[in-house]
Amino acid sequence: MALQRVTIGFTGSQVLSVRVEDSNLDALLEGLAAGDWHDLTVDDGTIRMNLSQVAYVHTNLDEHRVGFGVGG
Repeated sequence: MALQRVTIGFTGSQVLSVRVEDSNLDALLEGLAAGDWHDLTVDDGTIRMNLSQVAYVHTNLDEHRVGFGVGG
C-alpha cells in the first residue's frame, strides 16, 4: 500500500504531520464525524488522538516529482 503525507491540525495551534497508508487515512476521515478517540497507525507507530479536537486534515495527493519542472 502507498503511504500518503497527511497534516492534521488541532484546535489551538498544534499540527501533526505523518505518513499513513490509504486504509488508515480512510478510517481517520470516517471517524471524524463521531469525534471520538481514534488510534491512527502511522509509518513509525500508533497515535491516539481525540478527533473532537481536529480542526482540519490536509492530504498531499500529488505525485513526487524529481527535477526542476514538469516535462511537456
